[in-house]
Amino acid sequence: MIRAEILVVGAGPAGLMAAIHAAEAGAKVLLVERADRLGGQLIKQTHKFFGSKAEYAGERGIEIADKLITASQNLPGITIWQNAVVLGIYPDGVVTLSHNGNFCTVQPKKIIIATGASEKSMAFPNNDLPGIYGAGAVQTLMNVHGVLPGKRLLMVGAGNIGVIVAYQLLQAGVEVAGIVEAGPQVGGYKVHVAKLQRHGVPIYTSHSVKSAHGDSCLEGVTICKLDEDWQPIEDSEQYIEIDGLCLAVGLSPLTELLWQAGCQMKYAGELGGYVPLRDANLKTTHSDIYVAGDVSGVEEASAAMVEGKIAGLYVASILGYKKQSFTREFQTAKMQLNALRSGPASAKICSGLSKVVLKEAQ
Repeated sequence: MIRAEILVVGAGPAGLMAAIHAAEAGAKVLLVERADRLGGQLIKQTHKFFGSKAEYAGERGIEIADKLITASQNLPGITIWQNAVVLGIYPDGVVTLSHNGNFCTVQPKKIIIATGASEKSMAFPNNDLPGIYGAGAVQTLMNVHGVLPGKRLLMVGAGNIGVIVAYQLLQAGVEVAGIVEAGPQVGGYKVHVAKLQRHGVPIYTSHSVKSAHGDSCLEGVTICKLDEDWQPIEDSEQYIEIDGLCLAVGLSPLTELLWQAGCQMKYAGELGGYVPLRDANLKTTHSDIYVAGDVSGVEEASAAMVEGKIAGLYVASILGYKKQSFTREFQTAKMQLNALRSGPASAKICSGLSKVVLKEAQ
């Protein structure tokens, strides 16, 4: 049995920040990541971040990942396990893991879950043809491994992920045949959309994929218009010849461990699905479990990092590790998070949070 003060599950932007700030306060942290690399989605992101300097504005995700990974590796208070899959969290506080293929048990005092989110898919005929990817897979191929996913791709989804990845495809030399968006208007940031429009990329709003075509691999898709009730309009079909289809149709929080641990959950479509009830300090209804990042509601990586900082600082403080600057840093982080969620672009997120944030800190 391995003893740990704080177990952080997931080494993406939220988990890395939680581990770093808890360790800087003096706590001993075990940071576990199921992949063989740290950084989560940051290692795929070549675009520059918005926000303020405190949220790494003007820096690319891959650069932020390098900074956070280096910081975590240089802090003596953090033990890092890669290729470590958490199997379960049990009523006696024991956590079981598979680490490099070996079964082991850990008993932490507190747990911060930062497992992120998984990509949603779509149901249509032949949606399993080779050449049909999630946006994360396309980013992994291009930005991590340097492999083009195809010569001519169609993007499905015009949210931030869709428009950003579409532009990254253009930068890599891939022809983008267009963007298909079921909604009546584009949801992504206008600055990213403008880049695509300057390159002449058509955007098909109020459209969806009707079917994919091909024998051994994708050769084309049929798209169609949607009416106000999101139903296909007869005789509106259009065939587009492509060898790649990229789906950017949303994310679902990876909450399996929270369900298994008995945390109280609630559905909030604005946040991606079922998420844990939590208080203002990111404590769930389980006395020893906290959350940060997309597992608590899908947002931008900037918000995930700030949530990680809040969770790391707070959990360390309740274990007795409260540095002199705690109050200032903690309140500043809270203000940063509020600022990131201000404005009309975050109205949807705020609506979802109103359903799941407990009124008073527990």
